[in-house]
Amino acid sequence: MTAALSSPALAQQLPATQLKLIGGLSVTTQSKLLERPFWTEKVPQLSGGQIKVDFKPFNEIGLKGPEVLRLVQRDVADGSTPFLGHMAGDVPINEGIDLAGLSPSYELFRKVSDTFRPVLAEHYDKELGLKMLGVWSYQAQVLFCREPISGLAGLKGRKVRTSSATQADFVSYFGGSGVPMPIGETQQALVTGVIDCGIVGTLGAYQLKWGEGAKAVYSLPITWGSIAFTMNKKKWDGLDPKVQSFLTTNIKKLEDDIWALNDKEHQLGIDCNTGKECSEGKTGSMKLITPTAEDEALRREAMVKAVLPAWAKRCGAQCATAWNNSVGKLVNLTAAAN
Repeated sequence: MTAALSSPALAQQLPATQLKLIGGLSVTTQSKLLERPFWTEKVPQLSGGQIKVDFKPFNEIGLKGPEVLRLVQRDVADGSTPFLGHMAGDVPINEGIDLAGLSPSYELFRKVSDTFRPVLAEHYDKELGLKMLGVWSYQAQVLFCREPISGLAGLKGRKVRTSSATQADFVSYFGGSGVPMPIGETQQALVTGVIDCGIVGTLGAYQLKWGEGAKAVYSLPITWGSIAFTMNKKKWDGLDPKVQSFLTTNIKKLEDDIWALNDKEHQLGIDCNTGKECSEGKTGSMKLITPTAEDEALRREAMVKAVLPAWAKRCGAQCATAWNNSVGKLVNLTAAAN
């Protein structure tokens, strides 16, 4: 944080401002260590008490996740950090940043995110009445299953909890059935056998106690759990320019901190679930299944033959063209909306 941002002089210049925000899942370290303290402690402190924030994670106020973006559009809240996959039904362009099977590494996913972000931001501004101020994610979203699977081919005939249409397309390509399910209901569904597998972040599964039902983790990244911090555009436009500048600069610092945290926590999540050293608590006992070269090839095959065409059809020709001119050039792929 620069001295100018936290100086008493700047704080005195900021007009009194009140914000009501809906945050991400409260059980995650992202929420506990970064997002919640940022809004409830750092922003008030750095603003000299001029900016006060009513901040609550979505699951603490009885929400399931998919509705948070609409609440911001309707002025029920000033801003939120929605999981973009949750909104794919209403806003299919959201998935273009994190298509299942597209980014096998964290490094590529970051490049894809940076490349597609301007496209998303323009759509949010013009079509949704929202100002996009930050883009980040969780750890790699991988498969956790009640029984070990023999790679991607082992998904055939299995019911898999998915959190986005693109994940469901990926699972379907291998003969599995995607089951949309709120994150809070998945652990019990694994325990009782309502589903065979679920897709979630590596550390998120540990924090949500998926190990009580899942016996194996398959470490191939399917998606990365993209998130965007957005504000109601009318609310944003009505803020004093000095407040806008203060928030923009500090949210960028939060964004960088979250990316750095996720980079560390991907492997931590694997370790905590599979009996290795775990700084978060008692280590789990899942079997670790690592992808073979054949599965890496199948990942890309599913992406090219099923995931990308299905998404382009949902999103439309204009959307597909915008993706081709940004992410498509980065990864050397073309989306065709037939």
